[in-house]
Amino acid sequence: MKYSVQKFLPIIGLMVIGSLIMQSCKPKGAGSAAGGNAAKAYVAPGKYDEFYNFVSGGFSGQMSVYGLPSGRLFRVIPVFSVDPEKGYGYSEETKPMLNTSHGFVPWGDLHHIAMSETDGIQDGRWAFGNENNTPRIARIDLKTFRTAEIIEIPNSAGNHSSPFITENSEYVVAGTRFSIPMDNTSGDVPINTYKQNFRGTVSFIRVDQKSGGMKIAFQIQTPGVNYDLARAGKGPSHGWMFFSCYNSERANTLLEVNASQKDKDFILCVNWKKAEEYVAAGKGQKRAVKYAHNVYDESKHLATSTIENEVTVLDPKDCPGMIYYMPCPKSPHGCDTDPTGEYIVGSGKLAAVIPVFSFTKIQKAIADKNFDGDYEGIPVLKYDAVLHGEVQKPGLGPLHTEFDANGNAYTSFFVSSEIVKWNVKDLKVLDRVPTYYSIGHLCVPGGPTRKPWGKYVIAYNKITKDRYLPTGPELAQSAQLYDISGDKMKLILDFPTIGEPHYAEAIPADLVMKNSQKIYKIEDNKNPYAALGDNNARVERKGNEVHVYMTSIRSHFTPDNIEGVKLGDVVYFHVTNLEQDWDVPHGFAVKGANNAELLIMPGETQTLAWKPDRVGVFPMYCTDFCSALHQEMQGYIRISAPGNNVPLSFSTGKNVPASTDKKDSVTNK
Repeated sequence: MKYSVQKFLPIIGLMVIGSLIMQSCKPKGAGSAAGGNAAKAYVAPGKYDEFYNFVSGGFSGQMSVYGLPSGRLFRVIPVFSVDPEKGYGYSEETKPMLNTSHGFVPWGDLHHIAMSETDGIQDGRWAFGNENNTPRIARIDLKTFRTAEIIEIPNSAGNHSSPFITENSEYVVAGTRFSIPMDNTSGDVPINTYKQNFRGTVSFIRVDQKSGGMKIAFQIQTPGVNYDLARAGKGPSHGWMFFSCYNSERANTLLEVNASQKDKDFILCVNWKKAEEYVAAGKGQKRAVKYAHNVYDESKHLATSTIENEVTVLDPKDCPGMIYYMPCPKSPHGCDTDPTGEYIVGSGKLAAVIPVFSFTKIQKAIADKNFDGDYEGIPVLKYDAVLHGEVQKPGLGPLHTEFDANGNAYTSFFVSSEIVKWNVKDLKVLDRVPTYYSIGHLCVPGGPTRKPWGKYVIAYNKITKDRYLPTGPELAQSAQLYDISGDKMKLILDFPTIGEPHYAEAIPADLVMKNSQKIYKIEDNKNPYAALGDNNARVERKGNEVHVYMTSIRSHFTPDNIEGVKLGDVVYFHVTNLEQDWDVPHGFAVKGANNAELLIMPGETQTLAWKPDRVGVFPMYCTDFCSALHQEMQGYIRISAPGNNVPLSFSTGKNVPASTDKKDSVTNK
């Protein structure tokens, strides 16, 4: 296959200059851009928002939840990073969630969100998130807004093109950003042997339709390029997945120059139905790998981590007709299928057009073998044979496209800092609005699905100059809400977000609210350390471990006085919240604990491990306001020297007379 080679440095330079200009110049009227439209974002006190907006936290490793149209922050969901506010990654029950083949990893980089679907429509059961650095996929249970499962992805590095989902939640996919030597081979190879030794993978993770449980069904080994984003087919294209990819030059250094040589890179077209057939026929190779699979048990309120040792890999040379490459203007980012499933939109970041491909034409080109050669043995479809058409001169730096229910598309343009609305069939630009500044991803509620809910488009911007009060060198991350209910887009709200927002999905509130879990029933608590009533509260010694089976209820702990613990012991506080009323969590903290507090929901048990570092009396208290006597919800634990003969004892509501035994005095003499 022959592609013309051009040095795009002058164009790149112009784009960079354009970007800098956009970032440094304040658009006229920026301070009042929302104008009289701001009232559309107002949600009166006591009223609910129309949509939940699930937003990636980027380098925070977390997922945040906002209301739309208000832009109010409702919750930060701990996913790939420890969270001392909720004790996630600190409590003994949740530590296993952050286990990997590299050991305990306390941080992550969450870029993309996917909502579970039924028949191509969001169903409100689960949200999925990806982790870039240590490749993982997480599943969040939308009944509890908690991370229920995390699975590590072997044979991968920079898990960026994930966790995009098929239209009946059969699979979430994970494409590697960095091609690498495979895990079952020696990775000790010269970096400059990239073309010989580095390979890519796209992974298909099966989702159990009842439980949501995840399992890597198979991986497809690919040539050593970089995979960026992906979208599943739907309707006529159901059974296919499309991945944008760059660095078809297979460069291993200074990619901004060396991976921008060719006119076109690719979109990878995967027939996953055919891949399933090859797996069933035994074409997959079992490869020895190592990866963690972590699951949170809602009945036991604790997580377990299992190290898996095998994965099934399909090699395209053994599986003809499974994958194809489709040329796309260079360095594509977005790769998006429209609601009908007929059109696939590519977004070449360095292109002056937006290509729109036809699934019908893709199938015809495959049937006719209308190929433009091959790329490492993978057939390359002819560009003109699969092209529906190109949107001409839409803007600078197209990144990502989503859709409304009226046949229109909305594309973000990083360099020209704008959202452009265009018609999918006739490819004509209909409207454009500025963003402030340098937009990355955007989100239309239901925009990637068969049924867009429409009404709004949200811009997630990379630069925030002039929008918020200054906070030192780093400013708040910027999101902007636009009304798209009419012919013209109208800015109605600016609101800041946590981390660096990348992608987000929004879903009607009713789909999630109806399944929302308010409490954990105390009778269903199967945690092995639960104390299901004050009469079960106790303190037990097991060697140098002291286990405190504690209960919390408004407004005291049982026990709240503990003695007989020795320096060198490890104290495990197993705290069970006996409340059975909605929105009455209790917190727990002890002075000197160098990990975190606990936050325990009604009916739940959580455990904090504490190793005292000195002799003394240490206060413990409730950290989450629970009642008018919240301040009184406290207690003490006494730590004695190793040789002290203080017996293990515990009590609540018992004032014991002061001891006159000198051996049991404060000075421990």
